[in-house]
Amino acid sequence: MKVLNFGSLNLDYVYQVDHFVGPGETLSSTSRAIKLGGKGLNQSVALARAGAKVSHAGCIGSEGTTLKALLDREGVDTSNLLTVDAPQGHTVIQVTPEGENCILLYGGSNQCVTDAQIERTFSDCAAGDWLVLQNEINRLPAIVEAAHEKGMVIALNPSPFDHRLDAVDFGKLSWLLVNEVEARQITGSDDPENAWRWLHQRYPSLNVLVTLGSEGSAAWRVSGGQTENARQAAFKVKAVDTTAAGDTFTGYFITGLMAGRPLSDCLRLAAKAAAISVTRPGAADSIPRLEEVQ
Repeated sequence: MKVLNFGSLNLDYVYQVDHFVGPGETLSSTSRAIKLGGKGLNQSVALARAGAKVSHAGCIGSEGTTLKALLDREGVDTSNLLTVDAPQGHTVIQVTPEGENCILLYGGSNQCVTDAQIERTFSDCAAGDWLVLQNEINRLPAIVEAAHEKGMVIALNPSPFDHRLDAVDFGKLSWLLVNEVEARQITGSDDPENAWRWLHQRYPSLNVLVTLGSEGSAAWRVSGGQTENARQAAFKVKAVDTTAAGDTFTGYFITGLMAGRPLSDCLRLAAKAAAISVTRPGAADSIPRLEEVQ
């Protein structure tokens, strides 16, 4: 059993500023840093550091060689990572002294997935393999269809949540992994239990994870007509940077599921990893390895 992550890779341009730049304003930044990120890359790193055998599919531009190099160092299979003639996907992030940020996302190379790449990527997949997806690449409905035809276990983190997800058949998903904001955007409810009921009524075989920030997490898994439910409190730490917390949680949670662990164990392992990640700056750089989490 292996896991394929078909996802984004971004260069994050992080600027420290006194305040967010306003209309018509020219503002000097006090520093700039270039970080490696993208929800796809972060989750592949988290999966690999949690001990999963990972293959990453996606597209990079000519400036994306450092992104591939990071995945290679982590032991991720990058044979389905294509270099395309497009600017590298990236973000421009302003960060204030109070730690607030605003983010401008440019899809670039992440929006260059083709049907030919999808067909080639899934030719090596088999029933029971896992597919991990986010919403930072194009052709998501076609990718879900290809994985469903193969009989794969499909886990979707629908972030960022937008209208493009309307074309995705949630009935073909195995897991939906959302934070509390995304759960409300999808179901209209602030209560995770109500959000679960709304989703279960429409998609009876869908399993759901809801992360709740400082309030912890909750998950529901359906098997043989019965529902297993587990909750996990967040570990209290001094947070420095929460950028990759959700991606870290996702990678460790899915690795636990693939190993056949009880749902409560999967949540606890993921919560520990996410707690460690927020005590460090950066995205992929902040994700801990399994030995440290244990």
